[in-house]
Amino acid sequence: MSTTEPTKQRSPVDVARAAFQREFGERPSWSCRAPGRVNLIGGHVDYNEGVVLPVAVALEIALAFRGRTDRLVRVYSADFDETAEFKIEDLAPGSLTGWVAYPAGVAWAMSGAGVPLRGLEAAVAGNVPIGAGLSSSAALEVAFAAAFRQASELDLPELELAKLGQAAENQFVGVRCGIMDQVTAACAEAEHALLLDCRSLDYRHVPLPPALRIVILDTGVERELRSSEYNKRRRECEETVSRLAAVDDDIHALRDVSPEQLGPLLRHLPPPLDRRARHVVGEIERVHLAASALEQGETERFGELMFASHRSLRDDYEVSSEELDGLVELARRAPGIFGARLTGAGFGGCTVNVVSAALVEDFLSYVSEGYDKLFGRRPDSYVTDAAPGVSLDRAG
Repeated sequence: MSTTEPTKQRSPVDVARAAFQREFGERPSWSCRAPGRVNLIGGHVDYNEGVVLPVAVALEIALAFRGRTDRLVRVYSADFDETAEFKIEDLAPGSLTGWVAYPAGVAWAMSGAGVPLRGLEAAVAGNVPIGAGLSSSAALEVAFAAAFRQASELDLPELELAKLGQAAENQFVGVRCGIMDQVTAACAEAEHALLLDCRSLDYRHVPLPPALRIVILDTGVERELRSSEYNKRRRECEETVSRLAAVDDDIHALRDVSPEQLGPLLRHLPPPLDRRARHVVGEIERVHLAASALEQGETERFGELMFASHRSLRDDYEVSSEELDGLVELARRAPGIFGARLTGAGFGGCTVNVVSAALVEDFLSYVSEGYDKLFGRRPDSYVTDAAPGVSLDRAG
């Protein structure tokens, strides 16, 4: 097992700046960083126009960059040791693949939205683990959106950067993600969770108790969203809404179904659509209750709702795995635990655990030893507090 306290590692900003100077032979003009995120509760409800409660984590994607006067973009990835370039006017969905599709998608989305975009040269580095469900892609998108904003001297608010990042991933990369990840990367606040309404995009910051720490445990099982059942779950939810709208024309998304309405409506849904609806409607209610519990200092109640969320994701939404279930069950019995659940899309990746700050080491020791006995390896772990959203600095 490797345990990462992100703030004690070499800063991705420093890595990106050094990489820029090696690759381009000059110092960068600017640097920016955007965080990964972990969703405390609200699994798979963002694309159902529900409410979610994520936090930004102290793992991030960083860029060192300088603007250009033309529309050429040159990007060096320190993590892949690769350089790619493209002209903004040549971009179209499918024209680029791999890691460079994300910055290219952002440029394409911004240009398509009528933004007068100029090119840039950038080096990118990060410590958000890829494929672990911590939204490295949204962090990359928001960081590049902020870099393009600065290089082109644009007046765009953070929420607009999030929308452009989502458009890039949906329409250029081809992953039909909701907007939670990008809004968290753009708008999060340190020491707070973000209660986000994914329909209106209204949000408020919910303070987290200082005696808690967020522990992310990586199963070591990677999943690729496009080849997983993520898009299938979205289609199932769309079919569910279509069936329910035929019964009640006030239903435009599963967000419009209250827990009281759900029971009588289930008879209109064949399996597995009934289970999908039961998860989404129940999960939205759990998010509201969880935010209230945090605001009232009811940490144990908050933890109970996290465990209930995992059960629903496992049984009704069917996006868990043997490894995820094993980690959550071990966490339930570990010292210092308040709550645990799978996070991200599921099908592998990570669990999120809310743990007493005083017992983090005991918690990690118990869970790691238990996971090793079950699966023959120890999970990587990341211990973090809630981090701020995207930021920009002069590189001088």
